[in-house]
Amino acid sequence: MRRLFLLIPLFAIVHASLAQKEVREPARLLTKFNFIQLTGGVILLKARFDTFPDTLSFILDTGSGGISLDSSTVDYFRLKPIASGRTIKGIAGVKAVSFLNNRNLHLPGLTIDSLNFHVNDYSILTSVYGEPIDGIIGYSVFSRYILKLDYDSSTIEFWSRGQLKYPRGGYMLNPVITTLPVQTAKVKDERLVEPRFLIDMGAGLNLLFTRDFISDSALLRPNRKLFVKEAEGLGGKVDMYLTTIKEVKLGPYKFRNVPVNIFEDANNVLSYPHLGGLIGNDLLRRFNVVINYERREFYLLPNSHYNDNFDYAYSGVELYYINGRIIVGDVARGSPAEAAGLLEGDVVVAVNTNFSQSMAQYKAALQSTGDKVKVIVQRAGELIQVTFKVKNILKNK
Repeated sequence: MRRLFLLIPLFAIVHASLAQKEVREPARLLTKFNFIQLTGGVILLKARFDTFPDTLSFILDTGSGGISLDSSTVDYFRLKPIASGRTIKGIAGVKAVSFLNNRNLHLPGLTIDSLNFHVNDYSILTSVYGEPIDGIIGYSVFSRYILKLDYDSSTIEFWSRGQLKYPRGGYMLNPVITTLPVQTAKVKDERLVEPRFLIDMGAGLNLLFTRDFISDSALLRPNRKLFVKEAEGLGGKVDMYLTTIKEVKLGPYKFRNVPVNIFEDANNVLSYPHLGGLIGNDLLRRFNVVINYERREFYLLPNSHYNDNFDYAYSGVELYYINGRIIVGDVARGSPAEAAGLLEGDVVVAVNTNFSQSMAQYKAALQSTGDKVKVIVQRAGELIQVTFKVKNILKNK
């Protein structure tokens, strides 16, 4: 009888524990639609803002701690944002921001309410991609849903939070997420190191390191050549350096001879030494991804782009779409473009006899390593043709 008396409370404890165990509802598919993929794998979603009928273009960005609208779009809608006293950091600067509070975002098949949009100037992004960028979708949306991204079909799915079965054959990352996801990864060149990275889907590159991290970690081989280039981000343009490293390992997935960018983090955006850099979408686009902020899960499944060649091209020229024209931006010192005589401010008329005025086609021509590129520009009312050979940075010379 004494043994039976002891078993009864034990059974009661186990039963109570099972009763208290959380039963999660299964996640439900809310909507599915196509996205547009920009240079570097950056994702563009079409949506409407609040009560306005205009279709807008938003970049999907895990590197954003909220949601935002471009200042020119706000002016177009004749809205008056509220000053906040808050600032946001980007690689090119720190800016004060105002807000449009308690607004709605209408995606195809899904309306997201009660969003506080901060307002920022994204004119530089519009110039880079050659089409209007009206805003950025970040944590404010990622935190509410499970998102599935399929780069093979260029589709995105929004699911309700809940129990979700993941497809077989992939790997689960468990980044630390407060508002931005942070994940460790192994990088190898002169030596092997394992820093923390920001997972930044809004960055159209593979990896970006801070100059401090490169200096302190001694990651790079001493003879690595650094190629000067210009990059664009929040706050404007910033000088960077381009090179390659031997290996990047994200979970079990290895990539060799990976192009990487290095910049001077003057505004401490990446909070070194907490972060050594960021992982961009030119690497992440090689996977179909399930993003579940509630569970702190990024599920990676290699897709048809997994073995795509990396872009080793270096011309040293940046192109911008400004007021209906394609303009030569920064021309890096010591670059093939500078040696050929291209100047900042030249108006591009054609590239390799292509007069289409397509930013995408012109940028593709500048990414053909080893090829000679002919560029016709207009300068001071005259047509000038320059020719240069696109370098391959993998050759390290």
